[in-house]
Amino acid sequence: MRIGITCYPAHGGSGVVATELGLALAGDGHSVHFIAYTAPFRFGVYQDNVYFHEVSIIDYPVFHHQPATLSLAAKMAEVSQREHLDLLHVHYAVPYSICAHLAQEMLGGRIKTITTLHGTDITLVGADPSLREITRFAITSSDAVTAVSEYLRRRTLTEFDLDIPIEVIPNFVDTARLKPLGRCGRSCRDHFARPEEKIVMHISNFRSLKRCLDVVRVFAQVRRVVPAKLLLIGSGPELSLVKAEADRLAVMDSTWILGRQEAIENLLPLADVLLLTSQMESFSLVTLEAMSCAVPTVTTDVGGLKDVVLDGETGFLDPVGDIEALSSHVLRILKDEDLAHTLGLAGRRRAQQLFEQSQIVPRYLSLYEKVLAG
Repeated sequence: MRIGITCYPAHGGSGVVATELGLALAGDGHSVHFIAYTAPFRFGVYQDNVYFHEVSIIDYPVFHHQPATLSLAAKMAEVSQREHLDLLHVHYAVPYSICAHLAQEMLGGRIKTITTLHGTDITLVGADPSLREITRFAITSSDAVTAVSEYLRRRTLTEFDLDIPIEVIPNFVDTARLKPLGRCGRSCRDHFARPEEKIVMHISNFRSLKRCLDVVRVFAQVRRVVPAKLLLIGSGPELSLVKAEADRLAVMDSTWILGRQEAIENLLPLADVLLLTSQMESFSLVTLEAMSCAVPTVTTDVGGLKDVVLDGETGFLDPVGDIEALSSHVLRILKDEDLAHTLGLAGRRRAQQLFEQSQIVPRYLSLYEKVLAG
């Protein structure tokens, strides 16, 4: 097949999944064309069957704001026609599904469109009254729609009063690449923490929805009991507030701020526990990636996280903002090596059984075939 993929080229879960889906499809011999403003996060080095088409945005004085969506729609149509694409697969309802619909109209309906919903396009952007109707139109105008969790599927149908098929195809992980720490990784771990210290890790885009200040507050309580270091991976608008909170709670000297990292498989296995304190998650790819590395997880009990984490079996789910509960569960894991080992192995088994890349990617292919046959 010849497939066009558009996603946010940032370090969020939707962009990572879209990129890794494209790379996996290309590895199976399909021609994959990424259409975006910049090369997607985790795009990596050159790979056969993978092409990147950069969208140029017009900067013209008459425009108050650059017409980015129109430029993207035009590029989608151009690439679709020139490369004889079979379908456009967009990750996010607004604006990408709208852009795909415009491209489809420009081409007289000669290309199919598939939209994958990832979360905030429904729970945040789509919930805004000013964008509700156009989000609804974006969803219903697609030839097929998928959601990354059952929670998100139900939320979408309810939020927009829809009666359409939405197929749940969860996020996936390459468990051969994201695996537990081997002997060769010990020296890397020693760079961040002494042998007697534990590592608490947080990975996110540091937006307010992630409640990153809670991560620091939990860590401050944990460090009073157990020698530990906090590794913060990612960047975003709340990072400066996180640094200020770490200073206020006197834990900055035990905190590593590593910024954006592409080779997450080299860092995640170093953690003794992954801590996620989000106000909302429709799936949480990083939690799945931690499980694949046999790292126990402590997360908030929201949204689609129940589809990923089994409370008490692969990690713990706690109420949003409950610093005491989150701290207590992090400490249980850090103080009980047998429990940590059991949770980690159970998490890796779950990742291999339900979310392995080799099981999930064929489901997208089946959907593509069904849409094209229709």
